[in-house]
Amino acid sequence: MKDKAITLSDIAQKLNVSIVTVSKALRDHPDISKQTTKLIKKVSEEMGYSPNLMARNLSARNTNTIGVVIPKIAHFFFGSIIEKIYDVAFENNYEIILMVSQENAEREKRHIQTLLSMKVDGIIISISQETKDYEIFETVKRRGVPLVFMDRVPEIGGVNTVAVDDYTGAYKAIEHALNIGYKNIGHFAGYTKINIGYGRSKGFVDAMNDHGIEVNPDWLIEGGFGEKYGYEAFLKLYRENNLPDLIFTVTYPVALGVYQAVHEIGLRIPEDIDLICFGNAKMQSLLSPALSCIDQPTHMIAEKSMEILLENIRLGEDFEIKKEMIDTSLILRETCVAKNKSIPSESDVQNLPAGK
Repeated sequence: MKDKAITLSDIAQKLNVSIVTVSKALRDHPDISKQTTKLIKKVSEEMGYSPNLMARNLSARNTNTIGVVIPKIAHFFFGSIIEKIYDVAFENNYEIILMVSQENAEREKRHIQTLLSMKVDGIIISISQETKDYEIFETVKRRGVPLVFMDRVPEIGGVNTVAVDDYTGAYKAIEHALNIGYKNIGHFAGYTKINIGYGRSKGFVDAMNDHGIEVNPDWLIEGGFGEKYGYEAFLKLYRENNLPDLIFTVTYPVALGVYQAVHEIGLRIPEDIDLICFGNAKMQSLLSPALSCIDQPTHMIAEKSMEILLENIRLGEDFEIKKEMIDTSLILRETCVAKNKSIPSESDVQNLPAGK
């Protein structure tokens, strides 16, 4: 049989004090002497007491909890961001309640409703690829709950945003490819209704046009942000005998899908088809060949999102909405590099000019 949960009443009875005294002591209230507080905490620990955070949240003004909603968890980009958010939260005495939408708009809405019912002090969210209805975010605003949109940002006013410079990063990648001799370049673009898909696609198109290269509409394919999309998009072009020389993918998972398809067919990267992606992960340097990319500083994205949210929580109505744009960098490995030339080190290309 399971042991009965220890309550404040159990501790009070054991020490022959009031429940109010126990409650105040566990919250380090100045009404209770340090000696009594120390004793009550010692006994509560020995008895195995755990506070009922849900009950506390329902009655407290501040709950010291932050809700985080992301589209995917098995993804280096979001995994790295979550780790840093947890670190910053811990340093500031906050707990994180993590929700994963699985790229589903209805799940996302339900998660936000749950977080509001739990009275979290603030919410950080990266919206799903399906999200079209923004009414739930207006509800969050009306309730005065601090909100930060991270990476994927909807087009609504009066909200905090932290995003990378998708346009310039994509432009930088394509300009580099053009400079080393590529002209037949395709782009697996994700969903352009989402800001990251739109910005990266526009950066691709503008870089091509600015260098006098016409974009082949057959090679500009819109779809998802995951491996399945990269795999299927590549096979489509291959079956049509219509492959470009190089593909720029909207995310690292899309590039992984291309790697899988290329391997199954028996082609070679970069000899038969070359590749560069938006987004960096530790595993990319272990791929064969190692994948070049546009790097997004995940720790900086997480730190800035938490910094803005905590300031919003602290200042309340005196807070001014913030919109942060974070720079990207080009990292060259074994793909999308000039043939018969040595591969630059990552430090050599981190700060290449954006080109536009």
